[in-house]
Amino acid sequence: MNDDMEATDERGQLAALKARMAGGLPYVSTEPALMPYRERCARLLDAFNATALTDDEARQPILHELLGRVGPGGWVMPRFLCEFGFFIELGAETRINFDAVLLDCAPIVLGSRVWLAPRCQLYTADHDLDPRRRSAMWERARPITIGDDVWLGGGVIVLPGVTIGERTVVGAGSVVTKDLPADVIAAGNPARVIREVPRPQP
Repeated sequence: MNDDMEATDERGQLAALKARMAGGLPYVSTEPALMPYRERCARLLDAFNATALTDDEARQPILHELLGRVGPGGWVMPRFLCEFGFFIELGAETRINFDAVLLDCAPIVLGSRVWLAPRCQLYTADHDLDPRRRSAMWERARPITIGDDVWLGGGVIVLPGVTIGERTVVGAGSVVTKDLPADVIAAGNPARVIREVPRPQP
């Protein structure tokens, strides 16, 4: 009975922490309540990144345990790094290539058939501009949402709070600081829309 009560209490604490972080409220990144979840993530990442590059079968159960959701055919290559794992959702057939960093202090939701080329970086965390609060480890986080069939080229960086619309392509090396609409090609630092792309015919 006590074990059930402790488990229920732990789930409640985690839910409260996740709601606060996902809601963009300030939090101290070193607060003790977060440490067990970072440690869990680190253990799973060590196991994931220790697999042979050819052994996707060994990585899949680790990936499913690490992330909040992995759709059918979801695929991630090592070396992969994230903060907690539980905030990350991958849609069906979404593919993340080598050396991706997903800093998931708030939800990172990738739709179906999203492609992340090598060394993409998705950052939800935002440190305080006041140096005293920054030194005290205060930060806040804002979710990142990427629609179906988006392709991020190599080394793309996506900043906190950004949404990228369906079927959009972002050129290699771009820094996405603001939302991008669906059906465009964008590139640059900061990324700007270059042109529209034709929508697929039914």
